[in-house]
Amino acid sequence: MKALMFGWEFPPHILGGLGTASYGLTKGMSLQHDMDITFVIPKPHGDEDQSFLKIIGACNVPIVWKENSWEHVNWRIGAQMNPDEYFWLRNGIHYDFSRIYTNDLGCVDFSGRYPDNLVEEIYNYEAVASVLAHQLDFDIIHSHDWLTYPAGIFAKQISGKPLVIHVHATDFDRSRGQVNPVVYDIEKRGMDMADHIITVSNLTRNTVIERYHQDPRKVTTVHNAVEPLPNVERFQKTPRNEKIVTFLGRITMQKGPEYFVEAAAKVLEKTKNVRFVMAGSGDMMNDMINLVTKRSIADRFHFTGFLKGDQVHQMLAESDVYIMPSVSEPFGISPLEAMQVGTPTIISKQSGCAEILQHAIKTDYWDIDAMADAIYAIVKYPAMYHSLREEGRKEVNNIKWEYAGQKVRDIYDNLLRNR
Repeated sequence: MKALMFGWEFPPHILGGLGTASYGLTKGMSLQHDMDITFVIPKPHGDEDQSFLKIIGACNVPIVWKENSWEHVNWRIGAQMNPDEYFWLRNGIHYDFSRIYTNDLGCVDFSGRYPDNLVEEIYNYEAVASVLAHQLDFDIIHSHDWLTYPAGIFAKQISGKPLVIHVHATDFDRSRGQVNPVVYDIEKRGMDMADHIITVSNLTRNTVIERYHQDPRKVTTVHNAVEPLPNVERFQKTPRNEKIVTFLGRITMQKGPEYFVEAAAKVLEKTKNVRFVMAGSGDMMNDMINLVTKRSIADRFHFTGFLKGDQVHQMLAESDVYIMPSVSEPFGISPLEAMQVGTPTIISKQSGCAEILQHAIKTDYWDIDAMADAIYAIVKYPAMYHSLREEGRKEVNNIKWEYAGQKVRDIYDNLLRNR
């Protein structure tokens, strides 16, 4: 089974949960030994793990024919792509994309991020997909999140192969209902054109059915999982008297950072033996700094900025409580990562992971009193802390990407069987 997947980010260079989920799912799927995955991202860095799939950088795929020597191509991109592959892909150019600015190789210089001209990059990515669809051999197309839906649609139209789209989030989640019509249109067209839709939770599945008017028979939930953490015991809590409560994620309205701050203020009315950490970055950072000052808790509050890699796991391990007060969270992998290192977790009922986690405390995102009570109970009562720590760790160790990968493979098989 050969799958052509379109993604936007891939570890170790990630900006959010999309890259983490893409890695975990593809690695889980690769355990089925007849699974052959080609994963396309806008701009690879060359240090991605390709032991279980093949990564193609869209930035190395020519969409405009330009004459070049083998030596020049090798000098420019040889570290990421064999020049022979570049020339072979160049034969897949069937459309006039001269309107798109390209470099000396006829390739698009993608940012590999989420720039101000993101929609332009999405449609440039679609042009790359057309070249790949003409040249690559594959059985099925799989597009991860709205950024890649146009690419998946074009590949389907060219190849005639079935398209699966993977909804990791919708604009209803990201915007608290203030939906961007351009984004909505891209999402809606992707869903309409897909042969099957995978959602990361039943919460997201309901949004897809109700807000995007999709046939329920076409939409399947495949919950995310968590990648096993090698040598997890190396992440240890530093001995100290004070407790640490952590929010880790993008500081945006979707994640509910203001509810974390308000709950912190209530906890500090009862005890001063707690420090609160907001780890991450985002457009609400300054608002949160101002709110902390307004609540007169700045001396007990810390902003770390963006963390990555082992920094994330060490911060979680140092924490006595991890809290995710998201207003609308399609899934949310970070609570699973916290539980891996033995940190008791509080999550909002409005998160997809709440559907599968039994040993996390769940509150409504807006209920700062319940949130504060839960934090206080965990830091005050050792028995509660240790119970959530041990039971949570056992639970999360059984939530495996291998199981999610098998469900996706079953969807592939059913689509191809019923064609």
